[in-house]
Amino acid sequence: MANTRSAAKQARASLRRGAQNKSIKSRLHTLERKFLAAVTAKQAEDANEVYRLLSSALDKAAKTKVIHRNNASRKKSRLSAHLKVAAAKPA
Repeated sequence: MANTRSAAKQARASLRRGAQNKSIKSRLHTLERKFLAAVTAKQAEDANEVYRLLSSALDKAAKTKVIHRNNASRKKSRLSAHLKVAAAKPA
């Protein structure tokens, strides 16, 4: 239990931020699963659309410091490699 009013307020704010961050991270995981499912199914157009949404969501999460900017950059790089493979025409 917090000893001061300011500490109690900080604890409440921390809970609110934690809930918001959890929501954002959950959305990121959902979009990533959708993207990987589209890539696995060789649906290049769907994968491209979901990648665009996921890339934007990662940038926004990094901007608000929900995830580290290097983490967002690394994920985007690895996912774009997946996208390239999905978009490649079978020979």
